[in-house]
Amino acid sequence: MPDRWDGGPTRRSPQDPIGQLIDLSEKLRERIGDARIRGPRFGPWIPLAIGIVAWLLSGIYIVAPDQRGVVLRFGKVVAETDPGPHYHLPWPIESVVRPSVTAIRKEELGFRTVEVGPPARYQDVEAEALMLTGDENIVKLEFIVQYKVRTDGSGVTDFLFNARDPDGAVRAAAEAAMREVIGRTAIDEVLTEGKQNVQIEAQQVLQRVLDLYGAGLEVVTVKLQDVGPPDQVSDAFKDVISAQQDKERLINEARGYANDVVPRARGQAAQIVNEAEAYRETKVREATGTAQRFTALQEEYAKAKDITRRRLYLETMESILPSAQKIVMDDLAGKQTVPYLPLESLLRGEPPKPEAPAGGGGR
Repeated sequence: MPDRWDGGPTRRSPQDPIGQLIDLSEKLRERIGDARIRGPRFGPWIPLAIGIVAWLLSGIYIVAPDQRGVVLRFGKVVAETDPGPHYHLPWPIESVVRPSVTAIRKEELGFRTVEVGPPARYQDVEAEALMLTGDENIVKLEFIVQYKVRTDGSGVTDFLFNARDPDGAVRAAAEAAMREVIGRTAIDEVLTEGKQNVQIEAQQVLQRVLDLYGAGLEVVTVKLQDVGPPDQVSDAFKDVISAQQDKERLINEARGYANDVVPRARGQAAQIVNEAEAYRETKVREATGTAQRFTALQEEYAKAKDITRRRLYLETMESILPSAQKIVMDDLAGKQTVPYLPLESLLRGEPPKPEAPAGGGGR
């Protein structure tokens, strides 16, 4: 049987670990009860320790994927951190600024969006829109500028601390850059085919100005929204543009007609030249053959003049007589026949009719 002390808990045997565990729990419960009655033994230090731990843990921060962390130590930049969890010394020793570096910012110049819509409503700002061109004309130009924070080098730090109003700086620099480009460009180029060059040049000038300011910004694009003459002379400019378009259309039609007619004429000319060359070649060969034949005939004629003369006469008659209308009479019939000349037939171009023999003749 377990022994008991006077007024104390039951003593357990060393061979009874379960009993010893029960005794230990009872002693702990008694002490906790006494502590509740007497109050905390180290009361002032526990809340202080908890506060210190919480203060140290307040230095943990997380940078979102679209952000960049800039750590400040007593207001001075000491580090830039990438997205993810990080730690800095708690405030007021260090603090962190986490600007968005992927968002595309936009500035409107020459107009303002009053209502997003749909339908969207815009308000003109003529003080920004009216610009002087290189040929001393006035043009109304509205455009937008898209930009973002530069992430290379010290771009984020420059964006936070080098410009008090980055958006205002971009607006002023963009207006100045566009006026510079328009000031050396003719109005015809601005209104027609030169818009792309104006956008590119304005973006380059604006980027140089922002780099000179150290604004830590990168210009994504400069886009012309509406380019036209002032409202007071817009109708006259529309007539001019319409006339220019008609001119271009007529020029294109004329070029198309020329492209159709000229190759055909060249083909016909080449055909005529080829036919002429073929005709020339034919005639030259015929003349050459005739000359050679005449030379050979002359040689034969020199050898036997009488025979050659008679042969030529007979050959000529053979070629002429088959197509001629003729009457053959003997000498007696020829003497008795009255000659007759059909003048009317000759005037009309008709061949003369053969006359019958007077007598004793035969065909």
